[in-house]
This record gives sequence, C-alpha cells and structure tokens, in this order.
Amino acid sequence: MADKKNIEEQKKGFRFMERLLQNDNARKIIIAVGVVAIFIIFLSGFVGGNKNHKTSSETVQQSSAKALTAEDYKTQTEQSLTALINEIEGVGNASVLVTIEKSSEQVYATEEKISTQTQQDNNSSTVKNQSNNSNETTYLVIKNSDGTQQPIAVTEVQPIVKGVVVVCSGGNDPLVQQKVIQAVTTALNITSNRVCVIQSK
Repeated sequence: MADKKNIEEQKKGFRFMERLLQNDNARKIIIAVGVVAIFIIFLSGFVGGNKNHKTSSETVQQSSAKALTAEDYKTQTEQSLTALINEIEGVGNASVLVTIEKSSEQVYATEEKISTQTQQDNNSSTVKNQSNNSNETTYLVIKNSDGTQQPIAVTEVQPIVKGVVVVCSGGNDPLVQQKVIQAVTTALNITSNRVCVIQSK
C-alpha cells in the first residue's frame, strides 16, 4: 500500500515537472537562475581563493607563535603536577620541581633526493663495479604574502622530562610516597626512578 502511494507521488512530481518545462516562461526562469548560480560559483572561486591563501599562511604563523618554550613547558608542568599532588590524601602542601633534558624542537617537512651512480670497469681479467651514493635533503617552505619564506612545521616534539622532585609534608610516609610517584609517573609517562618524594620542613 505504501509503495502505491510513493509511486503515485512520483508520478505527480513528474507530471508537474513536465508541465513546468512545457511552459516557455518557466523554462526561461530556470535557465536564468542556472546561469546566475554558475556565475556566483565562478566568482566565489576568485574571491575565496585569496582568502584561503591568507588563512593558511596566517595559520602557520599562529601555530609557530603558539609553540611553547622549554621554560614555559616546565612551568606549566610544575603547576599541573602541584595541583594534582595537592589533591592526594596525606600529601599536605606540596612543591614540585621539574627538570628538562632538552628543549622542544620543531620537526620540519623535508624532501630527500637520493642519487646513485654506478661505474663498471672492464679489464681483461677482472670486472670492477664502483657506486657513488649522494643524498640531498631540502626543507619544504611556504612563501608568505610579504615574500618571506617559512619552513613547514610537521610536528613539535615536546621537551623531555629528566626528573621530578616533590617536597611535601607527608613525604616521609611510604604510602604517600607511592601514591605521589604513581601519579607523577602516570601523568608524565616516565619511570619511577626519575621521581623523588621527600618530606618538607
């Protein structure tokens, strides 16, 4: 029953379209609307293209401006760990010191070209092959609207945490030490031998 209703509705729609296309004024209106729509799409390609180019170069500049320095990363990590550790039962008031092994570094997009040259020397009794390999690595860059070039950053490697010292009033309790070490190692994904928990004065 539902199929018959759908078929009847489709037939009504087709009849309406036939009547609409047979009408000269309706055909002219449909063609005019189509031409205007194509013209608008064509114009948007020119206007939108420049806008997108500016947006992509601005995005690269903003992402490089947001890059954390090693000191910022260290300070932010210390504050986060202090807030986390102060929530652990039995810790009391905690102070945290984080040491950084190396600063953050940008990894840039590169293109590598490898060329190999092989030379064959045929003497009367022996055949010698010599091959020379050469690698050429170039950084991919974006040309900004002001003409300057900037390398494309693929990713940023965060600084590596070398060690964490936690000073707290409950630092002499082995259970508190275990909880703090477990929280810090889990939060930073480091081994427990990089974490020291001691009692404060």
